[in-house]
Amino acid sequence: MVFSLRRKTDARPVAIIDIGSNSIRLVVYQGPGRIPAILFNEKVLAGLGHGLSETGNISDTAMAIASQELRRFVSLCGQMDVGQIHCFATAAVRDAENGEEFMDQTRQAGLNPRILKGDEEAKLAAMGVLSAIPGAEGIVADLGGGSLEMALISGGAVQETCSFPVGVLRIQSQLEDNPAKLQRQISSAIAGADWTARTESMPLYLVGGSWRALARVDMHDSQYPLPVIHQYRMAPTQAGRLVNMLAQIDKSRLKAIPGLSGGRIPNLYDAAWLLSLLTRILKPSDLIVSAFGVREGILFDALSAEERIADPLIAATREAGSAQARFPANSDLLGEWIAGVFAGDPPEWQRIRMAACHLGDVAWRANPNFRAERGLELGLHGNWVGISGAEREMLGQALFTSFGGGNSVFKGGGTLAGAEATQRAIAWGLAMRLGQRFSGGTRKPLENSRLFVKDDLLVLEINTNHAALYGETVARRHRQLGNMLGLRSKMQLV
Repeated sequence: MVFSLRRKTDARPVAIIDIGSNSIRLVVYQGPGRIPAILFNEKVLAGLGHGLSETGNISDTAMAIASQELRRFVSLCGQMDVGQIHCFATAAVRDAENGEEFMDQTRQAGLNPRILKGDEEAKLAAMGVLSAIPGAEGIVADLGGGSLEMALISGGAVQETCSFPVGVLRIQSQLEDNPAKLQRQISSAIAGADWTARTESMPLYLVGGSWRALARVDMHDSQYPLPVIHQYRMAPTQAGRLVNMLAQIDKSRLKAIPGLSGGRIPNLYDAAWLLSLLTRILKPSDLIVSAFGVREGILFDALSAEERIADPLIAATREAGSAQARFPANSDLLGEWIAGVFAGDPPEWQRIRMAACHLGDVAWRANPNFRAERGLELGLHGNWVGISGAEREMLGQALFTSFGGGNSVFKGGGTLAGAEATQRAIAWGLAMRLGQRFSGGTRKPLENSRLFVKDDLLVLEINTNHAALYGETVARRHRQLGNMLGLRSKMQLV
C-alpha cells in the first residue's frame, strides 16, 4: 500500500494528483520530507460522483472535464520539472461501472493512476492527521463526495480503519427522500465497525473539503479572530447548530464568507447533517479540523520512523528561517542563549519559543517601518502545522516584538492565547531582540556569552574578548528585557 516516492538524492519536486468524487486536485511539493513546502495547488470540481448512485456511471460531462484537467496537470508538472507524479483515485472511480474506462483516459493523459481501496484511503487520511497534529489520539473522519473513511489513531499509529459509501454527493437525494431511513442505515453501518464503540469522549479529527467548508461557516459565525482552518476546534454541539443554521440561511450570505468555496455551498447542509449524526453516534470530546489528509499521508507514510517523529513546526520554521537569514542560520544557538531566562516555561511553550527563534531573522529585508508587521504576519498566518490558534498568537507576538513592536500587544492579540501567554511571548521577543542586536546575527558573540537570571538580576555575562559589543543600544535592550521580567540588568565580564 506504500507509494514509492523519489529517492532523497533527487531534489526535484514531487506531485500528487488526487482524483476524488467531487474534485480533482494537483499539489506539487518540494523541500524536506517531514514537512515539504507546497509549490503549487490547484483544484477543479469535476463532480465524478454526481449521479453515480442513480446511474452507476461517471457521466460523460464529468469524464470530459476530468480528462482535460488531468492533461493540464501533466503539462504543468513537466514545466515544473517534477521528479515523480503520484496519481490516485477514490470512491467514484472504484465504484463506477465505467471506472476502468476513466482509468484508461487517465493513462492516456500520461499518468499511472491507482485506485485506493476504502481501508487504504482511511489509513492514509489518518497518516495525514498524524503528520500535521503530532500526538493526535482519536477518530479520523475523512468525508469525500463518494465515501466516508474512518480510522482510529493512538500511540502515533493507525489502529483500525473502515469505509462507508456515504459521501456528500451520495446522500443528498436520500436525505431529501427519507432522512430517517438514511440515519438508520448509517448508524447501523458504523455500529458494524465494533471498534467505534470504544472511542467515546475522544476527539474527532475532520478531514476533507466539506468539513473544512463547515468550519469556515462556524468560524465566520463565531467571529473567530484567526482565519486559519488547521486545528480549528469546535464543540460537538456546534454540528447540530450548523444544521439548523444552514437550513434557514440565505445562500447569498454563505457566498460572502471569506475562504468558502462556492462549489462547496450546495452540499454544506448534507455535510452538517452527517457530522451531527456522527457526533450523536460517537460522542466525541471535540471536533478538530485537519488541513492534512490523504495526500500528506502518502508523503508521511513514505518516511522512515526516525523522520516521522520530527516535530513538523520546528522542522518547518527551521527551514524557513534558514532560507531567509542574513548569515548562516544561528537560530538554534539563539534559542539556547535565551532558554536559561525562561527555564520555567512548560514544554508546549518551549517549542513555540524555539519556533520563534528559528524565524528570528526573517524580516530583516523588509522596510524598517514594517518589520514588526512582517514578523507578525509570518508567525500568525504562516503555513505551519502542529500549532494551535493560541500558539500562533504567541508565535506572532514574539516575532512582532522582536522586530520592533516594543512591549505592546499587536492589534487583536491575546484573544486566543490569553494575557499570561501573551506577556510571555513579549518577553521572548525582547530576549530575541537583545540577542540579535548584541551578536549582529552572527555566532561567536552568542557562543562567548551567557544570559541568565540570578536572584533579582538579569545577567549578561560576556567574554572579555567581546566586551566592546556591549554598546548603548545593547545596554538599553538589556534593561528593557530586565524591566519586563521585573529584574535589574547587569553586565559582567569573564
